[in-house]
Amino acid sequence: MSGQRVCVSDFEVEARKVLPKAVYDYYRSGADEQNTLADNVAAFNRWCVVPRVLRDVSTVDLSSSVLGHKLSMPLCVAATAMQRMAHPDGETATARACRAVGTGMMLSSWATSTIEEVMSAMTASPGSGGVLWLQLYIYKDRELTLSLVRRAEEAGYKAIFVTVDTPYLGRRWDDMRNRFKLPSHLSMSNFSTASLAFSEGNYGNDSGLAVYVAKAIDPTLCWDDITWLKRHTHLSVIVKGILSGEDAVQAVNYGVDGILVSNHGARQLDGVPATLDVLEEVVGAVKGRCDVYMDGGVRRGIDVLKALALGAKAVFIGRPVLWGLACQGEQGVIELLELLKEELRLAMALAGCRSVSEVSRSLVRKVEFTSRM
Repeated sequence: MSGQRVCVSDFEVEARKVLPKAVYDYYRSGADEQNTLADNVAAFNRWCVVPRVLRDVSTVDLSSSVLGHKLSMPLCVAATAMQRMAHPDGETATARACRAVGTGMMLSSWATSTIEEVMSAMTASPGSGGVLWLQLYIYKDRELTLSLVRRAEEAGYKAIFVTVDTPYLGRRWDDMRNRFKLPSHLSMSNFSTASLAFSEGNYGNDSGLAVYVAKAIDPTLCWDDITWLKRHTHLSVIVKGILSGEDAVQAVNYGVDGILVSNHGARQLDGVPATLDVLEEVVGAVKGRCDVYMDGGVRRGIDVLKALALGAKAVFIGRPVLWGLACQGEQGVIELLELLKEELRLAMALAGCRSVSEVSRSLVRKVEFTSRM
């Protein structure tokens, strides 16, 4: 460890030093000119918190319920692919960290650990917290897709987050320049063939992952496929990748159990809105008919507080977890999550909120409307 880590950016600085360039670039980069990547973070500074004082904040309760499971805080771990590139223990270390901290983890379909390995890592580690959900891509091979769902059900996962914003992969310039592919000793562990496990070796002059998606992922995906998925699983189905009120209404009409407002970490279409900027629109559109979550640009505890005030039931983080994992494996992720948890606790206390239920829309204002006195 190079020094005391006091904020998320400290983890990233250290991670960049230890990760191979192509791996760091893959984790960090967004699509095209990366305007939305920057805007996801900048959006939080367009809102300010208006504290309430004299509220007796000697005790602050961060506990939350997400999809029927009580968690220690309304901050969960988003799906990020191929975590063994960051640390040899990869997704299993992240699962153990989530168990220790008492929060939820969404496992990527493109994990470098199997669905079963990750559940075993979580349940075998100390603590009583933690829950696992599966992030799902819809493959052209629908039976293969359903086999992932069935494995998740059998292993004890509690929900399916189906990604709906990736009929094709966005243009990520760094990955194209690096001709990104998995290191030869790794593969997408939930698949048995080299073509599906992203381990064929030669993907030409493009990003290997873009080639993989074009070959394997189904671009015909439409709303009727949400009905199809719900018909084939008893698990809750959450759509991941909604950015408009119109699509949110459609999602609710098709019976989803939740919506994750997400622009895929700004990795798909550059120029789409920052997720925080559309969160309130989506929350308003669903009118309480399902829970709404968000990810994208969350780097501080106060970011979580602002998202909760704008209507998110819980907030998901991706890249910061990878930086913690690269720095120190399981302990690095625990440290990262605990840091954000304590930042959130302090932000809530200083804003006059003694529990998550006391966080309301009146807590935040758009910056242009604040007093200039």
